[in-house]
Amino acid sequence: MLSPVPAHTLPRPRLQNRGGTRALREILETLALIAVIYALVNLATARFVVEGRSMQPNFTDDQFLIVSRVNYMFGQPERGDIIVFHYPRNVEQDYIKRVIGLPGETVELRGQQIYINGEPLDEPYINEPCEARLCGDESWVLGADEYFVMGDNRNHSQDSRVFGPVSEQFIVGEALLRYWPPEDWGLLTHLGYSSQE
Repeated sequence: MLSPVPAHTLPRPRLQNRGGTRALREILETLALIAVIYALVNLATARFVVEGRSMQPNFTDDQFLIVSRVNYMFGQPERGDIIVFHYPRNVEQDYIKRVIGLPGETVELRGQQIYINGEPLDEPYINEPCEARLCGDESWVLGADEYFVMGDNRNHSQDSRVFGPVSEQFIVGEALLRYWPPEDWGLLTHLGYSSQE
């Protein structure tokens, strides 16, 4: 009869150190997922910092915005949208303005009032009435891919009154979210309309 071998004398099975390999693989997969999400977010959105007073009272200096590049892939800018676009005279500069006129429309400045196709435009979002010297009588007929944009602070804004309509190709996207400073956080859909403030 064979006597049992004490357990402490039996050869130990060789353990394969797969735990370290598995942990490393999971870390790499997580980093790859983070990189993909980051890339997708950057493709879909842009960040923009407000400079100047052209959009007061709705925007002030040093507010940080998230701009959606995706919105206009599935639709067109609408009147009242707040957009960021490349300045047509220097595409290295980005501007923020409000869409006033849409493709094919006639935008008219008459007696410091904006008219769209002959109808006065209600503008509850402007800072103050435009001064006569800055809003002289003039009209623009927009092309098939052109938008007329203006700042909410009409007396302190360089906009389509100066550089003309903005072609769709220059539009970066729609401003969706203000995230800095924290006390100003909020969604921006048609900001300045009394029914949506």
